Order: sequence, then structure tokens, then C-alpha cells
Amino acid sequence: MLSVWWGVKGIIHLELLPNGYTITADLYCQQLDRLAQKLKGKQDRIYFLHDNARSHVAKSTRQKLLELGWVTIPHPPYSPDLAPTDYHLFRSLSNHLREKKFDDENDLKIDLLNFFDQKSQDFYERGILSLPERWQQVIDSNGAYIVES
Repeated sequence: MLSVWWGVKGIIHLELLPNGYTITADLYCQQLDRLAQKLKGKQDRIYFLHDNARSHVAKSTRQKLLELGWVTIPHPPYSPDLAPTDYHLFRSLSNHLREKKFDDENDLKIDLLNFFDQKSQDFYERGILSLPERWQQVIDSNGAYIVES
């Protein structure tokens, strides 16, 4: 399982979890601490797009986000049209990984790091900055999924 946090400038933090791992509230809070360390001193205000996954809405997670002082931007559960990671980053990653085979987890991690490093800042900006337009498309279509051309 890949956990990745990113913004308009690129990948901030990623973790490749071993097979069979589940993201619990405790693990997620630990990940948020590691993410916060990477963001420390880099920007004044953090806006954090946050869905309603069970580990994301747990009391301990809500408390952690309050402690961090991040502004959370909620969105509905399973809303791939409104999650830049789903409609932009992971779509591109999925195309990249199509029909690839890896000998071990380390080879996969190296490939992932290379993939993310090869993307331009413009790629990351487009993914994040297209979010308001996508919100409007969903509103205009009364909540129907966005059909990509």
C-alpha cells in the first residue's frame, strides 16, 4: 500500500507499507507526525484535503490535526472526482505501472521515487489547481461523476 502526500511543488512524503498492512488511526497519526516534520518551517499555513476514511475521522486523528493546526478541507467519502490524488496523481502512476513487474519491494520503491522525481512542478500544480474547477463540474452535474475525455 502506498501512502503519499503532495502539493503544488511535488511529493512531500510517501510511505510504502508492507503487504497486508491496514491504515489504523494510530498508524495514520504516526504518518501525520512524519509528514509534519517534513513540512516544519516550510510554510505558514497547511491546507489538508481530507476524506472521511475511518482512520481519518477517528477521535485521535481529529485531535492530531488540531494539535498540528492544519486547516482541513473535507470531501465526501469515495469521491475520486474531487481527490487530486485519485484523478491526477494515481491515474498517471497507474499508467506508468501498467504491466510492470518488480522483483522485490525495493525495486518498486526505486521505481516510484523515480516516477515522482521525473514529474515537473507544473504536473503537480495542475493536479492541485484543477480542484476548484472539478468541484464546479460536480456541482453543475448534480453530483454525477466527471466523464473524462
